[in-house]
Amino acid sequence: MRQPFADTSFLESDAWRALRIMGEFIDGFDALARLGPAVSIFGSARTKPDAPMYDAARTLAARLSDQGFTIITGGGPGIMEAANRGAKEAEGVSVGLAIELPHEHGPNPYVDIAQFFRYFFVRKTMFVKYAQAFVIFPGGFGTFDELFESLTLVQTGKIDHFPIILFGRDYWSGLLEWVRSNVVEHGNVSPKDLELIQVCDDIDEVVEIISESYSARDTNGSNQQEL
Repeated sequence: MRQPFADTSFLESDAWRALRIMGEFIDGFDALARLGPAVSIFGSARTKPDAPMYDAARTLAARLSDQGFTIITGGGPGIMEAANRGAKEAEGVSVGLAIELPHEHGPNPYVDIAQFFRYFFVRKTMFVKYAQAFVIFPGGFGTFDELFESLTLVQTGKIDHFPIILFGRDYWSGLLEWVRSNVVEHGNVSPKDLELIQVCDDIDEVVEIISESYSARDTNGSNQQEL
C-alpha cells in the first residue's frame, strides 16, 4: 500500500513555493514587529576588520544605538559585522537578516536577533519596512540592489520618503556623476530625483540627518513603513 506523501515532489510546485514565501513574510513580520525605530546599514561583506570603512560602520552603529535606534544589517561579515558589532558594544539592539547562500555560514557573532531568509525579495521587504533610514557603505552588486530598490520605492511613492545616505564620497562620486551625465542627461530620471540621495563622509552629520528626520516623522506613533 502506498504511503501518504511518499512522493514529495509537490514540495517543488509553485503552489508550495507560494506558501513557503508567505511563511517567510509571516515569520519576519512576527520577529520584527516589536522593534523600535531602526536604521538599516548596508555594505560589502568583503570589508576587512582593519579597513577604515569597517571602523566607520562600527562607530556609526554605536552612535545610532546611543540615540535609541535598532541596527539592522544582512547579518554577514564585513560592513554588516561592523555595524552589528558597534550596536552590540553600545548595548543597543543588533539585528541580522541572514540570507541562505552557499558561501554564507550563518549570522556574525554580534547579532542579537537573527532571522533567516531563502528569498531576497522577502528579506529586502524587512529592511525597508522597519527602517527610518538607510546608510549605504561601499559595496558590490548586492549593495547596489538595496540602494536602487529603496530609491525606486521612494521615487514611485510606494513608501514614505526617508534618508538614503551614501557613506564615502570618494567611492560613490563616480556612480553619481554617471547618473547625472548619462541617466539624467538622457531624460530617464528627473534631476530632482537625485535629491533623494545624500552623500556623507562625516559620522556626526549622518547621525544628525537621521535623528532630525525621525523627529519630524514621529508624529503618528508609527515606526514602520506601510508597504
